[in-house]
Amino acid sequence: MEQNKQQSWFALEIDALPEAAEAIEFALNSLDALGTEINHLKKSTSDSVKVVGYFNDLPDEERVQDEIHYALRAYDLTEEAVRTIERRPVENEDWLHEWKKHWKPTMIGRFVIAPPWEDPDPADHIIIKIEPNMAFGTGTHETTQLCVQAVDVNYRPGDSFLDVGTGTGILAIAAAKLAATSGIDATIYGCDTDADSVKLARENAELNGVADKIEFADGPLAADAPVFAFTCANLTIDVILPILPLLLEKTSKTLVLSGILRDQEEMIISGLKDLDAENFAVERSGEWISVTVSR
Repeated sequence: MEQNKQQSWFALEIDALPEAAEAIEFALNSLDALGTEINHLKKSTSDSVKVVGYFNDLPDEERVQDEIHYALRAYDLTEEAVRTIERRPVENEDWLHEWKKHWKPTMIGRFVIAPPWEDPDPADHIIIKIEPNMAFGTGTHETTQLCVQAVDVNYRPGDSFLDVGTGTGILAIAAAKLAATSGIDATIYGCDTDADSVKLARENAELNGVADKIEFADGPLAADAPVFAFTCANLTIDVILPILPLLLEKTSKTLVLSGILRDQEEMIISGLKDLDAENFAVERSGEWISVTVSR
């Protein structure tokens, strides 16, 4: 696999109260961080945790403050939950070393999400290997887990599959693996507005032996795209709501939405009901939810 030629990145390292860790991670996500890491080594409620976001270029200080402020309010926390914010360069070797120390296989239903250097026992599980490359979708975040779980429960091999905002390609790969284990061909398509994510998704598909089963494209979901049986959109509420009519239009059986906070549940439900999509179920994990809509 081609290695990322960039030798260093930048990091925002935020020291915060443990209960603010998810809020800070959400803020870093909103700032378009390439990846995040939470140091959970300190367990006492009086201690702090470090939440780190990695960037090609650091966002300006005003935008950082605005996103953290919004995230803290969304999680019913005060500004005092954040103690310090530091900026620093990060060498490629240091970042990969930290990932190898902390990232272990994650089991989600029939799937095990693992880094390439781990060799989990398959034992009736489907292994998905994801290369850490400064991107979300490694299987450790609640929204990714909610979506993988929804694919595991609801996807039927042979059904066409659309992954909007594919990121590392993990959801498209999961569908392709399910189809492969059943010996059934399926049309599987993933798109993302971030060209680097699409490149990484293709690399991960190759790593998992399903590169010839998935078509990835750089760009948004097109209005003239075909209809798919199963659609996943693990985005954020501000991205989902404007394209919700298009997502419903392009889905014939099952639509899975995530990247949505618990306190945004009424917003997505209202949006669905306004479009006469009344048959849906909500799943929750931590501060996050997924919504599975049956067409």
